[in-house]
Amino acid sequence: MKAKSRQSGLTLPELTVVVATMALLAALGLPAIRTLLHSFQTQSGAKSLISTALSSARAIAAREQHYAGVRFQQDSTGNQYMVLIVHDLDKTALSPGFRAVEGVKPIKLPETSIIMDLRVRTNRGTNAAAAADSLDGPLQAGHLNDTDPQNLGPEAKNVYVTDTSTFSIVFSPAGKLIVRNVRVRNRDGIYRPDNAGPAQTSMDNVLNSPGNIANHGVGRFVQDDYPELGLGAEPSRNRFVICDKTQFDKLDAQGRFNYLNSLELVNINPYTGTMISPD
Repeated sequence: MKAKSRQSGLTLPELTVVVATMALLAALGLPAIRTLLHSFQTQSGAKSLISTALSSARAIAAREQHYAGVRFQQDSTGNQYMVLIVHDLDKTALSPGFRAVEGVKPIKLPETSIIMDLRVRTNRGTNAAAAADSLDGPLQAGHLNDTDPQNLGPEAKNVYVTDTSTFSIVFSPAGKLIVRNVRVRNRDGIYRPDNAGPAQTSMDNVLNSPGNIANHGVGRFVQDDYPELGLGAEPSRNRFVICDKTQFDKLDAQGRFNYLNSLELVNINPYTGTMISPD
């Protein structure tokens, strides 16, 4: 006699129970997923990213046996990134010259955070000598006034906000945090590159000139040849603050200044490269 074949699979009631169970688990998990995603858009998320970047910079300094560090800078849309940089006198032709590390993409920080060093350059000239001048001073309330025409550069952006949110943290080949003058230039070492002319062509997709970024689509960040935009040589830093960009943007100049000065400074341990903060 022929044996009955047993069919595998789920009956409709069983399938209904499975689907209902999966829906319930997904619903229970959504709050946890949202919390996890939100954590990357908060100060703790920013600190985690910065910590990883600092460790990477120290490792690059040891491997390359050159000064290396982390460059904080905003792109044209206002998003702040970290760029791993390395000292390169040969390519930049500058004693304080750094360039982006080959093959490493800029790291985007949470859109709700902005990292600042609370220092600004004092020379806003438009020539090579001004770009090489690293003299700086503390950020003041007047610098944060977006309605003051003297604070606005050619792109109608507050140059002092650009300045204080653009800085570098640098390590020696021995892995020690140091303070030294830094000027970040494109990998081709060209001063104020302009792809409209063959002598000034640079295809660096990380650091370039405002004109090349806008007109030729090369580069994401403006290099340190434009002091009139708040970008030039300056000392590397060993501390910074992490502020809420949403809150910062809605305050007036004095409110911004008071808010920034109420924030706890995040210091960098000079020997381990780790962040030291009250929390």
